[in-house]
Amino acid sequence: MNGKSIKEHEDFYYNEQGYKVFTEQYHLKRGYCCKSGCRHCPYGYDKKTDSFVKPKSPAAKF
Repeated sequence: MNGKSIKEHEDFYYNEQGYKVFTEQYHLKRGYCCKSGCRHCPYGYDKKTDSFVKPKSPAAKF
């Protein structure tokens, strides 16, 4: 992220096991997918299939 600092609760949080988990906001600020299978990947990457799946959109309301 170009040397900018990251902020806890905005860009990441710690899970129950103590691991740092990056948020969707962080990934969007970074601007690309790292293909690591991140929990909050906004790019739709599926590590199991090594492919990108279209993110689910909210149901259309009529």
